[in-house]
Amino acid sequence: MDAFNSLVGRLLVAMPGIGDPRFEQAVILVCAHGLDHAMGLRLDRPVPGVDLATVLTKLETPFAENTGHQPVMIGGPVERERGFVLHTDDWVAPDASITFDPGLAMTGTREALVAMTDPLGGPRRSVLMLGYAGWGEGQLEEELAENVWLIADIDLDVVFDTDHETKWARALRGIGVNAAQLSAQSGRA
Repeated sequence: MDAFNSLVGRLLVAMPGIGDPRFEQAVILVCAHGLDHAMGLRLDRPVPGVDLATVLTKLETPFAENTGHQPVMIGGPVERERGFVLHTDDWVAPDASITFDPGLAMTGTREALVAMTDPLGGPRRSVLMLGYAGWGEGQLEEELAENVWLIADIDLDVVFDTDHETKWARALRGIGVNAAQLSAQSGRA
């Protein structure tokens, strides 16, 4: 039996022709991966017209006027009303944060939202995600075998910067692939 290789802390980069418009040119950070499931957050698709201030106002959570204007991301198609803060692990909620390499954490609490707006006590870098991408037992491994995703090492700028239009091409470039030379055809050799 093959040893299981977890992809936690790695990027999934969608191949052209993925066949699911929700994941065209997607870059997904794998946050959990076990034998029976996988969970990730999409890094490249902002929620149109929504920023952190909008969410904090809706949740009646106070914030400083000069914070809260960063985009909110569509983390994936599952549980789109559920929020996750993806952040550096220099701030964690002891009973609520999941930490993983390289120096990242994910927290799904209001406390994490407040921490995002605290330049002194909060995480150095953070982004709010609504929803997540999820895979059942063996589903991600099957998609990998069908060449639906490429696996890339993490680049914290791809994770946190706001140049969303180029994240896919930059993630590909990080593994030596020129996006312009990819074919929409996939399959098994």
